Amino acid sequence: MNKFQNSCKPLAWLMGCLLTVLIAGCGGDGGGAGGTQPGVLGISLTDAPACGFDEVNVTVSKVRVHQSDNAPDNAGGWTDITLNPPRKINLLDLNDPTKPNFALESLGETPLAAGHYTQLRLVLVPNSQNSLNNSVVLSDNSGNEIALDTPSAIQSGIKLIHQFTVNSGQRVDLLLDFDACKSIVQTGNGTYKLKPVIKVIPFELNGIQGFVDTALLNNNNVMVSAQVDGEIVRATVPNTTTNPGKFLLAHLSAGADVKYDIVITADGYATAVITAVPVPTSTSITTVSTNVAPIGLNPSATGSIGGRVTLSNPAIDDATVFVSARQTFSSGSTVTVKSQTASVVTGDPTGDYAYDLTLPVAAPSLWQYSPSQPIALAADPAVADKYTVQASATGYVTQSFPNIPTRATQNFTLALAP
Repeated sequence: MNKFQNSCKPLAWLMGCLLTVLIAGCGGDGGGAGGTQPGVLGISLTDAPACGFDEVNVTVSKVRVHQSDNAPDNAGGWTDITLNPPRKINLLDLNDPTKPNFALESLGETPLAAGHYTQLRLVLVPNSQNSLNNSVVLSDNSGNEIALDTPSAIQSGIKLIHQFTVNSGQRVDLLLDFDACKSIVQTGNGTYKLKPVIKVIPFELNGIQGFVDTALLNNNNVMVSAQVDGEIVRATVPNTTTNPGKFLLAHLSAGADVKYDIVITADGYATAVITAVPVPTSTSITTVSTNVAPIGLNPSATGSIGGRVTLSNPAIDDATVFVSARQTFSSGSTVTVKSQTASVVTGDPTGDYAYDLTLPVAAPSLWQYSPSQPIALAADPAVADKYTVQASATGYVTQSFPNIPTRATQNFTLALAP
């Protein structure tokens, strides 16, 4: 079994399936925002689980910010936070937001003029003959550090376009969420390449918290995610040390009509889902379970669904191919049970990728959230061992196959998007 394809370890997190950058600005001159005092830009990192790794290491040299979204590297007007010396960070050490400081690591700060900003870059130090500045350690118990290839465009700065305004006397907080599962590509010759997938999320501390049964924490790769219509919005792993079993899915979009499905998975257990969990405001934290009544999972045999994903007319083997297995309950709720980045198949023809998803055979359980009622998970046998398997890649049409059982082979051919 390929550990890269089939396991999810705590990133304790910046890279899979989580990098987070905190921008804190206070107003000053410039940009038509008014005021005469400079502001302050502060940068911090955090992360969430990534698939198949014990370590994901990157070496950060600086963070750059500019008011133009197309400013080149050598343009005037950049404001830099420089790390001297550059700092090698294991993103998996930044995973658990229930720990002190919410798993943020400060990278420093710099004065910042008030104004409207549209570009931020995270600059990495490339690997050299004498130093593995960027690397991964697989979850295969080998402990071997493997180079993570960072193309030159990434070394000059991971370019992020997001608009924010720093007014005089104002503090602006943003988080940049680095999705490790989708950002690290395994090539056919056993190397690993960084292709960053990053989104900007609110910084306010809100979210959904709870406890899972501590009996699940012993090497079962427990994963907790917040999902909307089967799309994973945030993922984390339960705390195993300071507050065993606790999880916090932090920094979620909020609102009176916003509801999340909380999905709990673990190797050797059936999936459990709590539906319709609200996050009313940008500062509210919804509790779904306590350490007195934690969430437990039913034991389950496991099977696998695997196969090939073939891309039509690829120029080179350089795509990020993502495969997921979903289940739709009788009530209508759809959740993702397992997902992974497919690995490149060595040799000709180009455009072939392999995947292998290990999945529970037993029926998943469901409970609709109620703040006044204890958890009462009920199995849905109608969907036991039935999965919709979906493959996608940027620039290609997504393809899905329903009602696929475990112990099955399912191949895909993705057509170029029109």
